[in-house]
Amino acid sequence: MRDRLPAQLSRKQGELHLEGVSLTEIAERFGTPCYIYSRRTIEANFRAFEEAFGDYPHLICYAVKANSNLAVLQLLARLGAGFDIVSIGELERVLRAGGDPSRIVFSGVGKREEELRRALEVGILCFNVEVREELYRLARLAGGLGRRAPISIRVNPNVSPKTHPYIATGLRESKFGLDSETAFQLYLEAAAIDGIEIVGIDCHIGSQITELAPFLEALDRILDLASRLEEKGISIRHIDLGGGLGVEYRDETLPSPDRYVKALLGRLKGSYPLLIEPGRAIVAEAGVLLTRVNYLKETGIKNFAIVDAGMNDLLRPALYGADHPVWPVKRREGEEKIWEVVGPVCEAGDVLARERALVLEVGDLLAIGMAGAYGFVMSSNYNSRPRAPEVLVDGERMVLIRKRETLEDLWRGEVLLGSAHGRKL
Repeated sequence: MRDRLPAQLSRKQGELHLEGVSLTEIAERFGTPCYIYSRRTIEANFRAFEEAFGDYPHLICYAVKANSNLAVLQLLARLGAGFDIVSIGELERVLRAGGDPSRIVFSGVGKREEELRRALEVGILCFNVEVREELYRLARLAGGLGRRAPISIRVNPNVSPKTHPYIATGLRESKFGLDSETAFQLYLEAAAIDGIEIVGIDCHIGSQITELAPFLEALDRILDLASRLEEKGISIRHIDLGGGLGVEYRDETLPSPDRYVKALLGRLKGSYPLLIEPGRAIVAEAGVLLTRVNYLKETGIKNFAIVDAGMNDLLRPALYGADHPVWPVKRREGEEKIWEVVGPVCEAGDVLARERALVLEVGDLLAIGMAGAYGFVMSSNYNSRPRAPEVLVDGERMVLIRKRETLEDLWRGEVLLGSAHGRKL
């Protein structure tokens, strides 16, 4: 992936285009840094999962945390997606974008009372419960509303996903989920609680997983638990295997959505409807972060291409050591040099890409690929930097789907101390 352009990117007369739109034109219109997404890619990736299931009972719950822009959620809602949320903010985003609450699952280890209440009020599909106290809180709130809370218990199957430790969630030492035996006992307890309705079993072992074996091992353990519950008279209506299927940032060899789904269905053998929660696999490839070279600094030890995007715009390289592809928007002739692509943030860790062979001049535009997932959603105002705009490309059209923040946005909601607020400090 580092050198190979994905299908939605192409060069026309040497200049990089996303679908039918010039990235240079986007930079001229909206400035840099700027996030840009391909509508065609988002929709094609979602359909690849849908088509893999065929007629098998299923629901694809897009993981909103990967990219929560309203326009992106709207595209997926129109395709019939369900949604996996982890906060009330994500819930309200999905509802604002036209998502069906009866196709929403609510995950997360620390749901607040007001979040649970709101989700009960709108009638979501399922709460993925991770803590015993959460179960009883849900029962109390549901009783107050005259309802029953549909729940799954998130099981931690102690399966290694062979990924970065920060995004491995299915190991025994993780904060997420409950071990199988604890979950089994909690299911028995839940079956006797008024206001609780058991509907499924949930599991999520991690993210950016590049092999099928961990998914299949986790599913086998979930099926064993489902069998034990059935023996106790507790019927399971669905199994939710979470998300986690990886994407090609550099040179990973990955199973396709079709292989992934077919492997899971082969294990299920028609026993239960299946929910999955892909996020990265739908939106990562669709996005690029467009940035401009501000300075070139050669030290005799390393060459630094200092760009106007920083770790506040794209945190993944600093947080995970993520390796995103970087392409010049316009190719230059000349001798390549090895560059560290770095941002302006006052942190030594503000490195967006290491050791890239490029021919560069000040003012050149660079496209950082695979930035549609965990890009803008993880961005911040660190160093008091306004967040970038987001643009959706649809064929030869470009639509601004989030405005660039202004300087005034940085301190909106803050107050200065003074006589209007009581005694001066």
